[in-house]
Amino acid sequence: MNTRAHAWMPASPCGTGCLPADPGRVSFVTAAARWVLVVAVLATAPLLTAGRLLPRPGRLAAQRAFARVLLRCAGLRLTVTDLRDRGDGGGGGGGGVLVVAPHVSWTDVLVLTAVAPAGFVARSDLLEWGLLGALARRMRVIPIERERLRDLPVVVSRIRDRLLAGERIAAFPEGTTWCGRAYGGFRPALFQAAIDAQRPVQPVGLRYADAAGTIATGPAFVGDETMGASLRRLLRHRGVVAEVVLAPLERPGSDRRDLAARCERSARRRHDDGAEFARLGRAAAAHDTRGREELRAGR
Repeated sequence: MNTRAHAWMPASPCGTGCLPADPGRVSFVTAAARWVLVVAVLATAPLLTAGRLLPRPGRLAAQRAFARVLLRCAGLRLTVTDLRDRGDGGGGGGGGVLVVAPHVSWTDVLVLTAVAPAGFVARSDLLEWGLLGALARRMRVIPIERERLRDLPVVVSRIRDRLLAGERIAAFPEGTTWCGRAYGGFRPALFQAAIDAQRPVQPVGLRYADAAGTIATGPAFVGDETMGASLRRLLRHRGVVAEVVLAPLERPGSDRRDLAARCERSARRRHDDGAEFARLGRAAAAHDTRGREELRAGR
């Protein structure tokens, strides 16, 4: 996974040594039930294709619901803290937005879709991953081959065109996955699409934590691990929360290196301060719980 085809190809030192030696695990019965639920939900994926007949808001709502249900079936909880400018609606005036986030696992795509569906820039071999690959094609993934540097301008052009068409496009500018405790820098190349389209960028803070707020590396997809091994570990984990912070939008400017640096600082701001990140996530979860209780009480 970390073999480098050229000097500019992103590489991560994270591997199986980063994974928990003795993770908290659910019972065999619970793990088996999760398998059944995940397979059942994935079997409904073709309905997302039929959803193209729906108006765009309905289609996006269906994708968001699908991702949220799949995360819950896999035993992952989600908390979201929104720090975006309310005056802008958090969406850049209704036009296209480039969404950028740290990259830990293949589950990052589900997490971001559960928050706000988007088209994704993803490794090209994802399209060959069986049912997940079929789902990726239906969600109009923009494939990128990290080994082929010469194809990068084509990828940037595709992102630019879809931003100009008013779409949300999500990318992971680290270029490869890290364990969450360690992380890489945001590579500037893909940010050129936002500059060319003069559309804003949405930095997203994303990490996986246990109930105590400590970074959990169990969901990480690193080293030479197979997709099957990663999925088996995920379905047996206990008490992991995907914590998301939506940072204020960054305007594109004219320098992709400056834009990448600004977005990285914004996305990392609470990643580096684990206590603050966890506090925000727990506060958001408590707020959601109170809201549900008040709804049930008819208030």
